[in-house]
Amino acid sequence: MTIALIAHDSKKELMLQFCTAYSGILAQHKLIATGTTGRLLQQSIGLPVQCYLAGRLGGAQQIAAQIACNEVDLVLFFRDAVHAKPSEPNEQTILRLCDMHSVPIATNIATAEMLVRGLDEGDLDYREGLHNTES
Repeated sequence: MTIALIAHDSKKELMLQFCTAYSGILAQHKLIATGTTGRLLQQSIGLPVQCYLAGRLGGAQQIAAQIACNEVDLVLFFRDAVHAKPSEPNEQTILRLCDMHSVPIATNIATAEMLVRGLDEGDLDYREGLHNTES
């Protein structure tokens, strides 16, 4: 399964801690991320991550395009709902696309834990049957 990882600047450390705790599960899947988040995960944890542009340079839009093409199975978007900077990725497009394409999305650590544990238990296996079924 393909998991997209995005984090606002103030949540990058939380994303790092989360991915460290669940690295055994995450390593079994294809990880994609906005540039800065992805490089942080590669350097700190050693997880293989396909990095796109930094979020402010279009990386979030690159991930959104993959969601629209049904190429992403799970999104972990740790966002700062209170102090997001104008230069950081806007979550509205990604949230809308996840809703349109039934892609599970977590915007906080509690939901992320539930989804990753469910992923490990096989609860998201239905996503595999959805690839390339839509035109």
